[in-house]
Amino acid sequence: MAVEVAGDGAERTPELLKLVNEIVGVSIGGGPFKRDYTDLVRRIALLTHLFEEMRDFKGQSPPSDASASSSSSSSSSSSRSSWASDLMVALQAAKCLLLVAANFNSNNAPIDEAAKKITFQFQCVTWKLEKALANFPFEHFDISEEVQEQVDLVRAQLRRATERYGSMNSRKMLSHLSQSMEKEIHVESAKRVNGLLTEHRGSVDDKDSAKRDVVLRSDSLDSHSGDETINKSKILRSSSTPELCSTNEVDDDDDDEQESPDKKGPGEKKKPDVIVIPDDYLCPISLELMRDPVIVSTGQTYERSYIQRWIDCGNKTCPKTQQKLENLTLTPNYVLRSLISQWCLKHNIEQPTGLTNGKMKRSDGSFRDVSGDIAAIEALVRKLSSRSIEERRSAATEIRSLSKRSTDNRILIAEAGAIPILVNLLTSDDVLTQENAVTSILNLSIYENNKGLIMLAGAIPSIVQVLRAGSMEARENAAATLFSLSLADENKIIIGASGAIPALVGLLQNGSMRGKKDAATALFNLCIYQGNKGRAVRAGVITALLSILTDSGNSMVDEALTIMSVLASHQEAKVAIVKAGTIPVLIDLLRTGLPRNKENAAAILLALCKRDAENLACISRLGAVIPLSELTKSGTERAKRKATSLLEHLRKLQQL
Repeated sequence: MAVEVAGDGAERTPELLKLVNEIVGVSIGGGPFKRDYTDLVRRIALLTHLFEEMRDFKGQSPPSDASASSSSSSSSSSSRSSWASDLMVALQAAKCLLLVAANFNSNNAPIDEAAKKITFQFQCVTWKLEKALANFPFEHFDISEEVQEQVDLVRAQLRRATERYGSMNSRKMLSHLSQSMEKEIHVESAKRVNGLLTEHRGSVDDKDSAKRDVVLRSDSLDSHSGDETINKSKILRSSSTPELCSTNEVDDDDDDEQESPDKKGPGEKKKPDVIVIPDDYLCPISLELMRDPVIVSTGQTYERSYIQRWIDCGNKTCPKTQQKLENLTLTPNYVLRSLISQWCLKHNIEQPTGLTNGKMKRSDGSFRDVSGDIAAIEALVRKLSSRSIEERRSAATEIRSLSKRSTDNRILIAEAGAIPILVNLLTSDDVLTQENAVTSILNLSIYENNKGLIMLAGAIPSIVQVLRAGSMEARENAAATLFSLSLADENKIIIGASGAIPALVGLLQNGSMRGKKDAATALFNLCIYQGNKGRAVRAGVITALLSILTDSGNSMVDEALTIMSVLASHQEAKVAIVKAGTIPVLIDLLRTGLPRNKENAAAILLALCKRDAENLACISRLGAVIPLSELTKSGTERAKRKATSLLEHLRKLQQL
């Protein structure tokens, strides 16, 4: 049965790969589904490496005991035998839906009704694709660990996206709709698929997705050279990401578990009651409850962040009426915001920002009047788009200062639509404006909800460019910004694929001391994701780390060893570490290093020597036994475990 499963997939691999390439090639303008389209295409594009490895796979016979175990595995094999067909159907559904979204015209049907149907189908396709990937038989294709990690991350993103689209009335209904879609999926034209979308009516529930808060040891930011920047060691995710200089429990056995997605599927979190949101409270573009409704020149109201992105993409028409916008001014709709706030209070729904009638909710439940702050910040944001270089520079300086002071300011600045404008200023020729813009984005990113807005504004390429060619201060803060954004797991792969890692390695080698620390912190966090480890190795990170370890005056030995301990679980990194002549340096650190240095050195040596007799023999010749024995008596608890395990491997080698 195993051979049949592999064979079925191998036969369909060229077709799957071709379909993925066709999906990536589908183009869309700046329509209301740009975000849905971009997210889905990006996730599907990440499957390219999976299908390429399948294409290059040379089929092998099953092990000799396969027949003996066939009876016990037949049920699981049969349940997975249709994985290739399921994946093909899901990808075909995605392609057809993307064509519909690309050709969507609000003049053809009432936008609220048609948009809801298309949004509902995005949910169905996302759910179907995640389920198809769940049954993929990695064991039959010799898929590399790096690609498996990548697919796992895509699945985690698809699960979260499904939940974001809204809970279904029942899982059975969602399955039924997906099956109905399969029956029609071979329809080639977008017009026919558009007809399919009208066959099913689906409600879009309130998309009240769970948010992960950032825990700060202090709300204030560090300052250096008279400036306000984030202290990287103060940012911790409440769920998983460890701190760079406090990673005692990050070792070769734990690294691969960092990216394990949760195993909850869509539909498991059920809401007992569905609250129907009035249509007037939903943004016509996103179909989500509006937080900051603004009015455009045609009189239509939209959520500020979505209409701003629509305009930033070069669109000069009203999405709902298709009329040309006489101007691009966005006027706050305070009356509607007040009505939405009252509705939220009545239904016990907390708005994401905690803003109610110009008041900010405090942690103790009381409210603070911020109406004056809102007006001042909105005036500053308008100045960010001024034609005057001096006005832009002055406004960016003030935004930078405000974003440093408090979480409330970070919320209000983002609500005022500053993030897309600040991203545009990252490419400014004025050095001070660029420095202020990147530092403002860094400060804003401390607030967890702002991370998504920064990513959606397409900030990463510009941040990487600043990291490569900006002033030293701008480069330092660009590195810190990448670290802050990479705290969200789904951002690690996006940042890693953007070219950020070589730029960070360059800063680690040639930056100021603060710049090197910023780069080290960002590299550590990015390399927790398995897929970025190879990128870091190919960018020359091992050479940079070894240079730090051999520099007697360098104060970053802890950081260098911590990054190397994370990389040591990757085969390509193991080869590079040994080839660079790092083993003697690590053994010397076992003798003379600080307790944490010895601990990480032992962890790295253990990772290098597992199942590698040549490396074991090497450390034995270099006299590692004595310092390892001493470490089992006087080291930290983790150091004792690593040293004991390594000595046991050495004893087994001697008995051979």
